[in-house]
Amino acid sequence: MLSTTSLCTPKQPARLSRAVAPLFHTSTLGYSAGVRVGLVASIQRDGSSRAFSTSPVTQFREFFPIKETEHIRRTPPAWPHHGYTEEEMLNVVPAHRVPKTWGDWVAWKAVRSCRWGMDFFTGMGKEQKVDKAHPTTAVETIKPLTEGQWLLRFLFLESIAGVPGMVAGMLRHLHSIRRLKRDNGWIELLLEESYNERMHLLTFMKMCEPGWFMKLLLIGAQGVYFNGLFLSYLVSPKITHRFVGYLEEEAVHTYTLAIKQIEDGHLPKWADSKFIVPDIAVQYWHMPEGKRTMKDLILYIRADEACHRGVNHTLSNLNQKEDPNPFASEYKDGRDPPRPALKPQGYEREEVL
Repeated sequence: MLSTTSLCTPKQPARLSRAVAPLFHTSTLGYSAGVRVGLVASIQRDGSSRAFSTSPVTQFREFFPIKETEHIRRTPPAWPHHGYTEEEMLNVVPAHRVPKTWGDWVAWKAVRSCRWGMDFFTGMGKEQKVDKAHPTTAVETIKPLTEGQWLLRFLFLESIAGVPGMVAGMLRHLHSIRRLKRDNGWIELLLEESYNERMHLLTFMKMCEPGWFMKLLLIGAQGVYFNGLFLSYLVSPKITHRFVGYLEEEAVHTYTLAIKQIEDGHLPKWADSKFIVPDIAVQYWHMPEGKRTMKDLILYIRADEACHRGVNHTLSNLNQKEDPNPFASEYKDGRDPPRPALKPQGYEREEVL
């Protein structure tokens, strides 16, 4: 049985995702598995509207349904999630690595430009932004975002977040077979990072189906982003990894702000006890019973982003051609590989090698 609840009236000032309509549907477990949000309108300067959802709200359909075959029951993830302790997830905090070199400065300014673009295209108002002096650590805003705005930002962020790892992994793979040299574990790490980001996107797509305009935005953003990263990685892998590290700082900050607004009661739909995250998230992160709220989901995703933040800042500190991947290496003294989630500035080379 489908039920529709309006999150905001259509008379509100039009912004990207200001008009949203959640639609609860039933999962195979009998719970409401997600919210379908119609990212409907943004009024342009000439007064015309731009559709962000081309499907009528009353015609909900399963986005990328499971492919049924005669013999296969299900296809597990190629890279199972390694998991986090609850303490690790709760101890993740927004942080910033201060640029030390001109390459760091270039990477930081590039990320700030990307952040401006995302704020603009997702319709974030001035009152919804944090202090400009501390853009990746401040979590206080005058006005909170709506659930629809958050989902739009999550979709936009995750649709490009899966690009860097794939580009870097692809180029390192080609370099390895062209030079007839081992890569020392970097390729697998980067591809797994890309896969993990894609799982974030698939999870949010179970909750929010983008319309045609949003899809066009994503195509354009991915095209520019892929080619830009491709060229930058050819020129300087070190600067590119620093760029990704700064990008992940933005991601950690974004999810921390969302968690705070849930805790402060500004996102009632996500705080509702009846809201259950999609099954794809439960299976991927192995979320236990009683820990399947939207806040729990964002805690897992934020921990992933914190891990990517520490990994890329660390990779930027290493010798790009010779050093092994410290996160998959066995150490002579028997210690465990470093855990990057709680190392926001990354590890210096002498700490891990």
